Amino acid sequence: MSNIKEGMPVLARHEGDWIGIYTLIDTSGKILDQHESHLSCQFPEDSPYPYYQINRYKWANGKQEEHQFPGTYRDQTLWFDTERIQGKAWEIDDSTVILWFAYKTVPEMYLYEMIQISPDNNHRARTWHWFKNHQIYQRTIIQEERLK
Repeated sequence: MSNIKEGMPVLARHEGDWIGIYTLIDTSGKILDQHESHLSCQFPEDSPYPYYQINRYKWANGKQEEHQFPGTYRDQTLWFDTERIQGKAWEIDDSTVILWFAYKTVPEMYLYEMIQISPDNNHRARTWHWFKNHQIYQRTIIQEERLK
């Protein structure tokens, strides 16, 4: 198996736990939703998946969700294929990862995410651009910090 940490050194800098706020907006900037997040980015050594991410979300009204994303690695790309999504992530420079994914139940919809990690590896800024039938219809803005 290829070493994902060597092939994707920017992604490797994301290892650990992150807390933040997701803010979903429409194309005019109106807030549609906002919730807290806790993400765990792992590189398990004894696993069929060289990357494993757990996303936990919590809303003010008490609603909670958890989603797991095992990833495979090949050709300097991280690949996801779960019951819920399919997608891929790749690095474009020394601080940026791009992620494309689509929900399997909504074939006309997909999104692109840009993930920026700070030089000290303790802060991330992420944006999702949601497309339906190739037209943007909303964005998610995420600000996170490493859980210490």
